[in-house]
Amino acid sequence: MTTFVDRVELHIAAGNGGHGCASVHREKFKPLGGPDGGNGGRGGDVVLTVDQSVTTLLEYHHSPHRKATNGKPGEGGNRSGKDGQDLVLPVPDGTVVLDKAGNVLADLVGHGTTYVAGQGGRGGLGNAALASARRKAPGFALLGEPGDLQDIVLELKTVADVALVGYPSAGKSSLISVLSAAKPKIADYPFTTLVPNLGVVTAGSTVYTIADVPGLIPGASQGRGLGLEFLRHVERCSVLVHVLDTATLESDRDPASDLDIIEAELREYGGLDDRPRLVVLNKIDVPDGKDLAEMVRPDLEARGYRVFEVSAVAHMGLKELSFALADLVAKARAARPQEEATRIVIRPKAVDDAGFTVTLEEDGLFRVRGEKPERWVRQTDFNNDEAVGYLADRLNRLGVEDELMKAGARAGDGVAIGPEDNAVVFDWEPSMSTGAEMLGRRGEDHRFEAPRPAAQRRRDRQAERDEADREFDEFDAF
Repeated sequence: MTTFVDRVELHIAAGNGGHGCASVHREKFKPLGGPDGGNGGRGGDVVLTVDQSVTTLLEYHHSPHRKATNGKPGEGGNRSGKDGQDLVLPVPDGTVVLDKAGNVLADLVGHGTTYVAGQGGRGGLGNAALASARRKAPGFALLGEPGDLQDIVLELKTVADVALVGYPSAGKSSLISVLSAAKPKIADYPFTTLVPNLGVVTAGSTVYTIADVPGLIPGASQGRGLGLEFLRHVERCSVLVHVLDTATLESDRDPASDLDIIEAELREYGGLDDRPRLVVLNKIDVPDGKDLAEMVRPDLEARGYRVFEVSAVAHMGLKELSFALADLVAKARAARPQEEATRIVIRPKAVDDAGFTVTLEEDGLFRVRGEKPERWVRQTDFNNDEAVGYLADRLNRLGVEDELMKAGARAGDGVAIGPEDNAVVFDWEPSMSTGAEMLGRRGEDHRFEAPRPAAQRRRDRQAERDEADREFDEFDAF
């Protein structure tokens, strides 16, 4: 059964925003209470956060579909809908977030680091929030926006200071087991190690982590064996250690050729040329291994490598190796640039930036793209004429109509707002009318201006009294 997964494809869906409510206040003796529809709640976000207690992506391998909760719709009485709950997904330290095309979206290193992978949709405004002096009683509300829906790839790259690389059965697992408290699986057959193992080593005042990477073979960078799956775990390591087998039973192999092959695979993989290297000649407790180590050591030192002869089984040469690794790790840490506090850069938009574009496509369709127009379209209930009229007013105030005229659009031309796969298409008419104008100015309730019966009766009685007084005055004058 698989217990370690370092690459998964995750299908995430942020929560949708709740719809706004169109409601009119109703109370005894208050027939015209005004709009009181509340706003919809915000949809929940999908958030990735680094958790030190998580070491694998196995959970997302078994359940790759994750969705945050939606926001609740608004209600009458100026009651806003409840916000959706954020979905927090714990990931191991060193997780890289990529899109389907392989572009890096985030590199999550350090406990508590977070990344919002999916943004929840905004809640729609209720008609109480849309009311104004010009639009006293809107008969519509805005719809909630849909949350982000996308597929992302999570890759785990082990965060360690030292990486042990080499052929299968070279003794890497044995070496990490004696240098640290790690307990990897050890056996006398190739590819015993199927997952990277981490151990913590203390040498003097330096504490560092060491990783045992599954064995590499020729062609590993192209996908042979297990190399391609686990070479990514070497990327974050500051020091590389070549573990060479001096007691191999294969006649066509020797430590020098093994080193050349592994170095070729590392170059083919790329990005590791600047890492300092050490060479460990392992298994010198075997007589033939000791003799072979003494033979190849001068040649390896002539190439510029520091060479250590060790035996993981007999615990020979381990102290010198651990302190040499500690020295290289300390130098690598000192050479790193100091981390600076994150600077918040505010880039205000230009005053004349309308935030949208109008382009004429080959088929004669005028396409409008921009954050505001597309968001307004998503929030509009096209079954409500008043809501459509409100959208037309907003687009006109933004300057969309003027830009369409500058682009050469004429009455009856097709206009699309939004991307090709999800656009609203309509025939453009300058100063668009929707039928709601027949009711007067958009959003107004003529009940506020219409005479009420009681008031009309009072006015009629007053007019009769005024007429009687006028006739009496005329009679008295004679």
